[in-house]
Amino acid sequence: MKRIVLKRGEEKRIREGHPWVYDNEVEKILEGAGSSNAAVLLPGENADVESFRKEYLGRALVNPNSKIIARIYSPSKEGMDKGFFKRRIREAVSGRIDAGFDLHRESARLVFAEADFLPGLIIDRFVGWPFKELESAVSLRPITFEAAETALGTPQSWVAIQFLSYGIDSRREEIIAALEEVLEQDGFIIPDGIPLGKSAGIIEKSTAKVRELEGLPLQEGLVRGSFPAGAAQGDAGIVIFENGLSFMLNLIDGQKTGHFLDQRDNRRIAAGYARAAGTAAGSADGGSPALRVLDAFCYTGGFGIHAARAGDVQVTCVDVSAEALETVRKNAVLNGMENSITVVEADVFEYLRSAEKQKAQYDLIILDPPAFAKTRSALDGALRGYKEINLRAINMLNPGGVLVTCSCSHALDEIRFRYMITGAAADAGKRLIMLDFRQQPADHPVLVGYGESLYLKCGVYRVVGL
Repeated sequence: MKRIVLKRGEEKRIREGHPWVYDNEVEKILEGAGSSNAAVLLPGENADVESFRKEYLGRALVNPNSKIIARIYSPSKEGMDKGFFKRRIREAVSGRIDAGFDLHRESARLVFAEADFLPGLIIDRFVGWPFKELESAVSLRPITFEAAETALGTPQSWVAIQFLSYGIDSRREEIIAALEEVLEQDGFIIPDGIPLGKSAGIIEKSTAKVRELEGLPLQEGLVRGSFPAGAAQGDAGIVIFENGLSFMLNLIDGQKTGHFLDQRDNRRIAAGYARAAGTAAGSADGGSPALRVLDAFCYTGGFGIHAARAGDVQVTCVDVSAEALETVRKNAVLNGMENSITVVEADVFEYLRSAEKQKAQYDLIILDPPAFAKTRSALDGALRGYKEINLRAINMLNPGGVLVTCSCSHALDEIRFRYMITGAAADAGKRLIMLDFRQQPADHPVLVGYGESLYLKCGVYRVVGL
């Protein structure tokens, strides 16, 4: 086994739990144990990582063509075969069950890359029914999980998978085989002893730009089984249930893995604050108008649909994607909310500038933008973007109104994010009270020492009416 020897003093971060070794931290690469002969790393192979003083730090997947030259996956000298992947996937799935997820009914992230000690591997599992089958089988709106199950029987599942590192990509067949065996055979991981079962389809969604940094092409498409097709454009897809609401999604054509599971709890929390904002708005003006909500960067309407459940609500969903907005319309119908949801196709920055100029006012504004900063070098520009949208949102909130503002940029840490909100409020001449501050859910675990795994920030603030 080849050995990667770090420069003097570079081992501290690794000892604290960070799994990445950068190319500029490497002193030398040697042949096997006891050898002083220089070696050349091959993309995708395993190597052992040592400190300058020959302290063993772990076994890693390597890629000499990437700035991240090694990704440590184990503190011991274990290999990577199908049995290894079965153990790691089984442990990850068991962790979700221990965290309270009912994987027979709930969609969840089963594997979160380095945080589950499988560097560069993402596995999301979605539970539900084909959209067209469900739409025709259940006439009552809103559609509930119970009604769907009565009409169509036990829900099916589909898996979206991302191979984001060279070493993981080169082992894709072993990984898929291991995943299928765990889901179909390992009933002992479920409290009632029933396996999760065979997935109807496995869809690859390896479209993240990090693959290009690894020297890999972007890839997506069906790799196993099938995915529901539609009779017309936009009808292909499945329906999953989240917090009692139904959402259509397309795992093949949708963004990332098809649905942002990491905001599940935050969408539920935002809906609660929508009700509170509505109460405050009604008290201020005698209770006449509907609660006005803006869901910016809405994608398929997750936050907006949740907020519409608050009662007398008018939600404006804004996104630049016409396809996403068509899905918002379908989701509104599935949940019996078509009269509460208005969609606007627009660049959100342009929309906010125009709405502020027209003195539009809202009781609840949700900002859930894509990652403005994917690297630390892009952070300054990203902060300007985050501050602009938050400043305009704060200016458009009624006294007592609520701002739900998010960032999924791991390069933007929580301290800078909070500081940006403080600056936006100061520039707006407004005072805010922080009602809540949230992160990602338990199916997106945070590995201590690996700051990149703590990426999602969701702040909830009320504008003080002075």
